[in-house]
Amino acid sequence: MPINRRRRILVASGLAAALPLRAGAQAVPRVGWLMFRHSASQGRSAREETSPLYEAFRQGLRELGYSEGQNLVIEQRSAQHDAARLPGLAAELVRRNVALIVALEPPAVEAARGATKTVPIVMRSTGDPVELGWVASLARPGGNVTGVSSYSSDLYGKRMQLLKETVPGLSRVAVLWDPETPGLAERYRKIEAAAREAGIALQSVPIEKATDLDKALESAARSGAALWLRGPRLVTDGRRLVALATKHRVPVIYDDRELTERGGLMSYGTNLEEVYRRAALYVHRILKGARPGDLPVEQPTRFEFVVNRKAARAIGLAVPQSILLRADRVID
Repeated sequence: MPINRRRRILVASGLAAALPLRAGAQAVPRVGWLMFRHSASQGRSAREETSPLYEAFRQGLRELGYSEGQNLVIEQRSAQHDAARLPGLAAELVRRNVALIVALEPPAVEAARGATKTVPIVMRSTGDPVELGWVASLARPGGNVTGVSSYSSDLYGKRMQLLKETVPGLSRVAVLWDPETPGLAERYRKIEAAAREAGIALQSVPIEKATDLDKALESAARSGAALWLRGPRLVTDGRRLVALATKHRVPVIYDDRELTERGGLMSYGTNLEEVYRRAALYVHRILKGARPGDLPVEQPTRFEFVVNRKAARAIGLAVPQSILLRADRVID
């Protein structure tokens, strides 16, 4: 087999590192992709069907001139919703001598940071990355971590206000939270401040395991509405949470549109597909020689509000016209 054709086959399969390079040849950069969830849709391999978020990242790379298997190799590692596996997978990527690690879910970021202080990490933060200790500052991260944020301190106040306007007479909101959420204390303080400003009392509802979900939603129903605070457990059981919210007739507001599209009532947050596409630019800059500590963390500037009117009907809620008119998208 001609050597050029042989190398193309090996690059596409992720085995090119085993071949010695010919004189003058350039190594194809290897990028580690570390994830808590699957890149592929449930029940399918990544080669068969990719998730919209992973596809958005790949699209961003294509727009910058990268073609997988030709001038870029992506080493995928998934914990398959088991956070305990992430440190081992991160260490494996480091041993594979990847040029950088892309970790766009908070548990994956924590694992990557624990595995290396030198390999660049492109992260996504759902909390304040400075308060989490991931970067020294947004303008000058200073270490081996940089990337994009889907966090804004204004989001909690906005979600609280949207719930209050949507649910008549609302005075109490249950907060569904996962004890394993990075930066939990700081995020909960922001929610408390938003609730005080809106004149709403809070009910704290921790969810430590899957069996807690049913009782948690039953308890939240007594408050009148709930706010979903993203964490590993709630991401893993997101579809079941949506189903139980319908069963117990609980209006819940989420932080992105994915669960609203799956039957949740409403969401307000950043467009994650855009965030993942923007992460590709950090990969490009680092591969071209930029130091992650010199690349400012990109903060969200646009937010989307999605309402599922079918879900509202299922829980017996009439969404006010003023809310529907403000929505970026209404699902019927």
